[in-house]
Amino acid sequence: MNAHAFPERTDKKAIEEGDLMRPKFDEHGLIPCITVDAASKDVLMFAYMNAEALRLTLTTGKATYFSRSRNKLWIKGEESGLVQKVKNVRVDCDQDVVMIEVEVTGTGCCHQGFRSCFYRRVADPENLRLEFTDERVFDPKAVYKKG
Repeated sequence: MNAHAFPERTDKKAIEEGDLMRPKFDEHGLIPCITVDAASKDVLMFAYMNAEALRLTLTTGKATYFSRSRNKLWIKGEESGLVQKVKNVRVDCDQDVVMIEVEVTGTGCCHQGFRSCFYRRVADPENLRLEFTDERVFDPKAVYKKG
């Protein structure tokens, strides 16, 4: 097995009931990743991983994702210092989604300054109005040093 390869996906029983990680990457080589707070179980963010990002997440203990817009790997916190220390990695039943439980060093993880990327809810479905449910916990301009 090379540095980025995972075991081949075989039969359904092995994938759904087996004890070997056999992630299913999509046609772009990506797998969805849901990130939750290890202590509170709050959903913090959603991102994608490619095989290299998943392997690095597993081996380094730092949440590593693949940015589709920048077409590159990114380690959460490399710019902001808000590193996500991986405490647990899970896969769903058919191994086409990953969920990681993390401890965030700092106050939040959203690049907009919120603890979670899910800081709004649909308050008025008919008119598609959103309502903020959280307050900013840090100043993103200061943390990311962008004007």
